Formats: sequence, C-alpha cells, structure tokens
Amino acid sequence: MDINTIIILIIIGFATGVLGGMVGVGGGVILVPALVFILGFSQLDAQGTSLALIMFPVGLLAVIQYYKQGHVDFNIVFILAIGFVIGSFFGSKISLSIPQQTVKRIFAILMLVIAVKMLFFDNNQEKKSITTDSKVDSH
Repeated sequence: MDINTIIILIIIGFATGVLGGMVGVGGGVILVPALVFILGFSQLDAQGTSLALIMFPVGLLAVIQYYKQGHVDFNIVFILAIGFVIGSFFGSKISLSIPQQTVKRIFAILMLVIAVKMLFFDNNQEKKSITTDSKVDSH
C-alpha cells in the first residue's frame, strides 16, 4: 500500500467520523460509498471493511462472515479507524454547535447526493478492491 492510498484512507476515515459525529451515520451511508467510488473497492469489500471498523460495538459476527469470504483487510480498517476516531470527535463538536435544522439539512442533502450517484452514475458494476489489487501485485 502506497502513501497516497494511506492518506486517502485517513481522509475517508476522518470524513466518515466527522459526518458520523454530526448526523449519526457513518459506515453504510458514508464509508461504503466512499470506498467504492473513491478507491474502487467492490461493494462486498467496502461493506466488510465498514463492518470491521465498527465490529466490536455492532457487528462482530457479521465481520467474521465477511472476513471468511475474503472481504476484510484489517490493515485498511486500522488506517481508516485513525481518521474515523479523530473525525467523529470534530463532527460531534460541529453538530452540537449548529442548529438542529442545519444538521437535518446536511444529512438530507448527503443522502440525496449519494442516492443520485448510486442510481445514475455508478457505471462500473464490478470494481476490483484495493486489497485484491495489492495481493495480485505482491505475487
């Protein structure tokens, strides 16, 4: 994994943490689309990675199933977690300092943008994940 990928993962983790702290969402709504659209993860790899990021509080058993099928790379999860923890701190601070109506609007706009992107602009049906690419490159 190169430094650019590590930086992108930290930024995605941070953004997911900020938005999660602001509007109470993260994994399925923010992180999964970011991993698919920005880093080219497959949908299953993105879902497995997202579950692994929140595995202890929410989805340990689900993570195990995704991991068994090869859809979780814990190195990526660790790097994302760094940004996620820091981002969620700042996101919650921002959310608590602005009007509730503004937070609702941010959430609604975010959901609309993601929905439009997924419905109309996802032309790549099967993208290779960064974990699959790095495994192939290392052999």
